[in-house]
Amino acid sequence: MVKNITLSADEVLIQKVRQKAVQEHTTLNNLFRTWLRHYASKGKVSMDYGDFMKNMSYVRPGRKFSREEMNER
Repeated sequence: MVKNITLSADEVLIQKVRQKAVQEHTTLNNLFRTWLRHYASKGKVSMDYGDFMKNMSYVRPGRKFSREEMNER
């Protein structure tokens, strides 16, 4: 379900953002929704990383690697 909200911002700023949105083939609404999703998930990545590391705790490399080995490409 999509819910409407009302925001206020400087008129010049809104105009600049709308122009930029047009250049990016999107809308101010889409930009704001993207920002909301990003903002809402902030901090979740580090939590996911912690969960991942906990789940991988059974993995043992068997030995320590040298700096050269770790930086090999």
